[in-house]
Amino acid sequence: MALFDIKMPKLGESITEGTIMKWHVSVGDVVKEDDVLFEVSTQKVSAEIPSPISGKIMEILAGIDETVAIGTIIARILPEGEEAASTYSQTPTEKSQVTGGEAQDTGHEVQKKKKNNDRFYSPLVMQMAKDSKISMDELDQISGTGYQGRVSKQDIERYLDGKNNQKGTRYKEEDKQTDIKKSETPKPPVQVSEGDEVIEMDFIRKVTADHMLMSKKTSPHVTSVIEIDVTKLVHWNEKNKDEFLKREGIKLTFMPAITEAVAKALIEFPRVNASVNEHQIILKKQINIGIAVALENGNLIVPVIHHADELSLNGLAVRMDDLAKKARNNKLSPDDISGGTFTITNFGTFKTLFATPIINQPQVAILGVGYIEKKPAVVETPDGDVIAIRHKMYLSLSYDHRIIDGALGGKFLRRIGDLLESYEL
Repeated sequence: MALFDIKMPKLGESITEGTIMKWHVSVGDVVKEDDVLFEVSTQKVSAEIPSPISGKIMEILAGIDETVAIGTIIARILPEGEEAASTYSQTPTEKSQVTGGEAQDTGHEVQKKKKNNDRFYSPLVMQMAKDSKISMDELDQISGTGYQGRVSKQDIERYLDGKNNQKGTRYKEEDKQTDIKKSETPKPPVQVSEGDEVIEMDFIRKVTADHMLMSKKTSPHVTSVIEIDVTKLVHWNEKNKDEFLKREGIKLTFMPAITEAVAKALIEFPRVNASVNEHQIILKKQINIGIAVALENGNLIVPVIHHADELSLNGLAVRMDDLAKKARNNKLSPDDISGGTFTITNFGTFKTLFATPIINQPQVAILGVGYIEKKPAVVETPDGDVIAIRHKMYLSLSYDHRIIDGALGGKFLRRIGDLLESYEL
């Protein structure tokens, strides 16, 4: 009997692990190809993972809320037409528990290691124990909160925190002072007063917070801002939006034109389409532009338009609309959010004039698009200067000062502005 291994899929550039949020199947279930097996979340996306084959679920190897490395086996399927060996003849409830149609935390069912006491440990737990120099005897003493009392990743982390706290009480005074000097500035205490509401962050908000903090620590941010006259672009949009809606079935916004201008500017300024690895500059061959999308739950996600420089305005508009719908319906695939080389965020939607966006690592720049508003402006004419009503907009570019200086950042931003000010289809 040959079982088919289901592994944690690659979920995007620089993503090394994913967290199981929900199992749609349990041991013993028969699935068809493309049936959803489980839901996984990372710092960039939540995705439903389908089955690549038809068959019977024989083992579920990772529990709900368990974080698993990419490539780790998390389930095994007996392909359709194969016969199960006696090893797998037990009933589904012996392998997993199901309540209300959802598979509960199955703990760590496979690739497990056991001692003479028949206690099982997952590969993740075994690796954490090895890295932390926890012996098997010590591991056997740790209380488990997982399925059937198994030790989970969180149990190991709590145990290590407890050990560190105990160790801290034994430090000599001079050791304490040394540790304080080495550590970061302590965070100010947060007081919770009577009547305050305490809300736990959801998974996406947690990883977004961590990603933003990491970005600020990684890149020295500089932000340049320009104001541009987009009157021609506004008139072009007014002239073509009805016909575009009839032809394509979607609304014509300003974002396709802005993305088109960004793609052209990235061709001219390749250092902005880059990443940094220690003291190496990696110039990206592809121009893959991420567009930040606000979700109804208050979170933010960044779908990616791959090869944006190769798409027409119509192609950009259709692709952008498709990705936005998939993002809001939680239907984005790992490919839809991976490989981005530059990001655009449009806070003009909320009538914000401009802001200083945070770089989406491992990229080196992000463009902020502000609100378009009518303003009186001085306009040069053959007969002299006149005051006229013009459509104005701010663009803000945050960039990594390690490889982008003010001159390059300013030139790149100005080039985008010039393309939009003189916009013609």
